[in-house]
Amino acid sequence: MSLLGQLASALADGSVEVVDLTAPLAESTPILMLPEPFANTTHFTLHELSRYDDRGPAWYWNDFTTGEHTGTHFDAPVHWVTGRDGEDVSQVPARRLIGPAVVLDASEQAAADPDFLLEIDHVREWTKTHGPLPDGGWLLYRTGWDTRSADQAEFLNADETGPHTPGISVACAKWLAEETPLIGLGVETVGTDAGAAHGFDPPFPCHSSLLGAGKYGLTQLRNLDRLPARGALLVASPLPIVGGSGSPTRVLALVER
Repeated sequence: MSLLGQLASALADGSVEVVDLTAPLAESTPILMLPEPFANTTHFTLHELSRYDDRGPAWYWNDFTTGEHTGTHFDAPVHWVTGRDGEDVSQVPARRLIGPAVVLDASEQAAADPDFLLEIDHVREWTKTHGPLPDGGWLLYRTGWDTRSADQAEFLNADETGPHTPGISVACAKWLAEETPLIGLGVETVGTDAGAAHGFDPPFPCHSSLLGAGKYGLTQLRNLDRLPARGALLVASPLPIVGGSGSPTRVLALVER
């Protein structure tokens, strides 16, 4: 049997499970909120065109309004000024949308400290147990933050000093971008950077370093607790928006059971 035939059989008999890492996209989906004077995206909204009525007796369909970076979404390099000469989302090669993924679990640390930052030593310690980071693959950073995704205020966790959500340190972001074979970073929070990253030097280091290095981001993932530390195959399918800086994305993981 061919390799693809083996995969089809494994999917049919359940020995390979498809785990959906995507948050449902609805008006209640949390969105990033930037302070004035910066522009903000809009909540996802459906606009009904017809529903088996005089506007269209046999069909139901909608227009929708949303931002490129709403819900579970893909960050292309051109999203950040450091990657301004890089790929837009339509230019990302299809072969780079499928690759191995590993899961680094820092949910205990994030539960104790919502401003927890992943450092290089945390990643190196993980590799001692689980092996090297995957060449051409994804690091999925589990913090348990997806449990907050039903509530905008709880998800952003902001006070008078700004948002408080876990993320990655400046040094670690630069190291992941420049010294590892990863193709991208996936997180459960509203963006790939920590809530306090506006005050880092440079600000928003995951965006700055990773997108500047031609790598990618995935945000607002869920169900990372259902994946092994290594061994999953990730499939990310953003819309190929010409000129787009990103796109809402269906993200799936294939896992051997």
